[in-house]
Parts: sequence; structure tokens; C-alpha cells
Amino acid sequence: MSSAMTDGRKADSERRRQRVTKAIKAAAKDNTPISVSSIARQAGVDRTFLYRHRDLLALVHAAELEPARQDPTAPSSVSLASLQTDLANAHARNTRLVARLQQLERRLSELMGAQAWQESGLGAPADLDELQRTVTRLQQTNVELTAVLEEREAELEAARSANRELTRALNQRG
Repeated sequence: MSSAMTDGRKADSERRRQRVTKAIKAAAKDNTPISVSSIARQAGVDRTFLYRHRDLLALVHAAELEPARQDPTAPSSVSLASLQTDLANAHARNTRLVARLQQLERRLSELMGAQAWQESGLGAPADLDELQRTVTRLQQTNVELTAVLEEREAELEAARSANRELTRALNQRG
């Protein structure tokens, strides 16, 4: 891209940025509601321009949070501190509700899983303790039989070895 084109794009972007900052200042001065859409409309830019320029987006969001300027002689019913406290309380409540929702979802999942498991006929049998004792007994029997088998294999190997030696001795005499 040529230098002239690059310079032109930079200048255009800078003009748009200035229009956005003017629109934010004007909206704050006029006490009009501030949002990304309204500022983009007032500045004559697309909302994506604001989303691509995070610093401008931060300015818009900061202006949204600023309390509206009121007549200094009128009593102020809402302060910035009270709004921030309300926001912190709302965040804390939201956190508690999210945790409770996750707890309820886990419990529902467990109950639905148990119900589906039982309805399928594959549910856990009633005599689970007896089955556990049977499994333990069968495992012990398996260990004992494996030991007997290893002993018998050792005896068989010794018998085969003796048989080979006797056959060799007979063949040498013959």
C-alpha cells in the first residue's frame, strides 16, 4: 500500500476518533443517554469502529457509568458511591446465584442419571454387600489357583527336563 493511502487512512481514522470524543462530550453535557449505538450514531461512525478501538469503547463505557449532571441546587438522590455499592451488591448476588445454579444442576443431573439407570434395568442390585464379598472371595480363589498353576508348570518343566536327560542317556548307550 502506498504511503499516501496509508496517510489518508490514518487521517480518516483520526477524524472519526475526534467525532466520537465530541459526541461523548456532547452527550454528557446534554444529559442524553449514552450507549455505544447512540454515540456511534451521533459521531457518524459504525459501531464496529468503536469495538476496534478499545480506548474509545472504554471512554463510552466510562461515560455510561458517570451519573447524569443535575442542577446543583436540586437535592441529589443518587450518588456515585451508592451506585457503585449497588453494583457491587448485584455482582455478589449474581455470584451467589451462579453457585446455587451450578449446585442445582449437579443435583438434577445426579437424580436424572440415577432414575435413567434404574429405569434401564441396569441399576445397582439390592445385595451389593453380598456381591462385594463374592468378588473378594473369587479374587482370593483366583490368586490361589494362579499359585497352584505356577507350581504345576514348574513341576512339568522339571519333568520334561528329566525326560530329555534320560532320553539323551538312552540314545548315547544305544
